[in-house]
Amino acid sequence: MDHNFEITWGNSHAQMIKNNTDQVISLSLDKASGSSFGSKNQYLFGKVDMQLKLVHGNSAGTVTSYYLHSEGLTWDEIDFEFLGNVSGDPYVVHTNIYTQGKGNREQQFYLWFDPTTNFHNFSILWNPHCIIFFVDGIPIREFKNYESKTGVPFPSKQPMRVYGSIWDAEDWATKGGVVKTNWTEAPFTASFKNFNANACVWSYAASSCTSNSSSSSVGEWITQGLGAIGEEKMKLVQRNYMIYNYCTDMKRFPNGLPPECTISVTKESK
Repeated sequence: MDHNFEITWGNSHAQMIKNNTDQVISLSLDKASGSSFGSKNQYLFGKVDMQLKLVHGNSAGTVTSYYLHSEGLTWDEIDFEFLGNVSGDPYVVHTNIYTQGKGNREQQFYLWFDPTTNFHNFSILWNPHCIIFFVDGIPIREFKNYESKTGVPFPSKQPMRVYGSIWDAEDWATKGGVVKTNWTEAPFTASFKNFNANACVWSYAASSCTSNSSSSSVGEWITQGLGAIGEEKMKLVQRNYMIYNYCTDMKRFPNGLPPECTISVTKESK
């Protein structure tokens, strides 16, 4: 992990710990500060995996994040955010995608396991065709590249780094901010390990993958989609565990749903 990442803020609240063959990054949050790490490399497309163990016990008001983020005012971003909970309640996974500085593409899910007792794998597949979020290898969300059909920008031009963080969001994270952080429970700690990136590294304004790279030279991820089996798995998760989808929130978008939502519905109905 220390070869791939460096602490970006909250140095006194972040540790890189070696346990036998494992190297774990431990991030903690108290009333004074949260903490974060970022990758040394930038990537322009790839499949990145990380194992996380989230804050145990009463984690209300906290957010643990694992995400990709580019630089600048019109940034791109692909988010996993884990919203803290009151002991006994399920963790909420909050996903979002920003393109050119614009987000508002939230989907939220309950996890179907306790993510505080063991490490679980969270993956982001990002290629020129789609973005797919995976939990323990199971797809939960897909965002397709409809830029040529809808004009909705797709993250394809800005290299991104991989980040992990823990921070205080008690004004909105748990039950809309109704449940606040109990600071007597601090420090709140989340752990990250086993990072893997099958990706195109961006360095000196050039990609390690050529413009005509194929799956045989880069990896299957460069052309990977859900496929029929993956789509069925994703639909099963969404039927049973999705608790919010911006694409069905007519109150939020009274003048019409975002175009990527309507084209998705049209394609599924055919």
